[in-house]
This record gives sequence, structure tokens and C-alpha cells, in this order.
Amino acid sequence: MQTQPLDSVLDAISDGTRRAIIDRLTRGPSRVTDLAAPFDMSLNAVSKHIKVLERAGLVRRTQQGREHTLELDARPLREVARWAAHYEQFWNERLDRLESYFKQKGKS
Repeated sequence: MQTQPLDSVLDAISDGTRRAIIDRLTRGPSRVTDLAAPFDMSLNAVSKHIKVLERAGLVRRTQQGREHTLELDARPLREVARWAAHYEQFWNERLDRLESYFKQKGKS
């Protein structure tokens, strides 16, 4: 996997506001104004968060007249999951060794 796309996705999901936007979009497309409503910040500030998500490829925008609708594209998150899964074996092996150590220690 190329690091640039992964870096932009990890950067995008590193912020709680952006994760909340992603979470909301898992329930379906939403207008920008509706997405911004629960946040205690300006529409302009929420728009900046949305732009980060768009650059990372996590959000697609459609426009009809003045209405902007956002939809989640979760494909980049699969790449993050693949990257993280690569380290699962590493941690499983270490935890298995730790478990064996304590079992041996308990027998002494």
C-alpha cells in the first residue's frame, strides 16, 4: 500500500469531529447543514473538517442547486484495516509468549 493515501486517511480519522461525521454518514447520505447541526462550531469550521475527509477519499459530495449532500465512501478505511491487521500477528505472538511465561511461572 502506498503511504500517501494511508497517511491522509489516518490524518482524517485522527480527529474526533471527523470520526463523528463519518459515524453519522454510516446511517446514509446527509446534507452538510444537517451534519453540522450537532457540533458547537461554525458551519465554516465543519466544512473544513469535511474537506479533509473529502481529500482522504472518505466522503463524496453531490450538489443539487444550493444543497450539498455528503455520502460515506468506506473503501479507504478497509486499507487502514488491512494495514492494522498486518500487526495483529505480531501482537498475538507476544501475548501468547506472555501467557506462556505466566503459566510457567505459576508451575514453579
